This record gives sequence, C-alpha cells and structure tokens, in this order.
Amino acid sequence: MDSSSTNKRRMRSGAVALGGMGLLAATLVACGSSDEPDKRCAHRSTLEKLNNRECKSGGHGAYYYGGTVSNGRVSGGSFDKSAVTRGGIGGSHSGSSGG
Repeated sequence: MDSSSTNKRRMRSGAVALGGMGLLAATLVACGSSDEPDKRCAHRSTLEKLNNRECKSGGHGAYYYGGTVSNGRVSGGSFDKSAVTRGGIGGSHSGSSGG
C-alpha cells in the first residue's frame, strides 16, 4: 500500500465525519426554530412557577408563555400564547406579563 492511497482513505473518512456533523447541525437548527414559545406552569396572580400538574384540569395554574424564571417567579412573558413569539435557536421572546 502506498502513501497516496492511505491519504485518500483518510480524506474520505474525514468527509464522512464532516457530512455527519452538517446533518446534525441542520437537525438542531430545525428543532430550535419552532414557532412554539417556551411554556411553564404558573399561578395567575402571584406569578409563582408551579409544577406542570397544576396546569392540568382542576389545578391552580395556567400556562405562561415565553419569559424567564427568577427566584421561583415568571416574568417577561404572557399567559396569552398569541402575545409571545419565538424565533431561531435560543429564541427571542417578546410580550407582556399581562393576565
């Protein structure tokens, strides 16, 4: 076996690895660009973040869309899903903390 065939083999395996990485990157971008904003369960009046089961039928919570959680409270989003948008990786959230 000469060195040129060894080099060609290495280049092919490198191309396969790079192709696989491109596919993985495309998959992650597709998953991260959902139109659905982040949601979490929260108490409507206190804005306290609650366990998701509290947003099920009979619970004391409602889904809060977008925003962040700090010190156990939600802020920067809205209980109105249509008031919050999301775009791209990491998302960009906008909206009000209305009720």
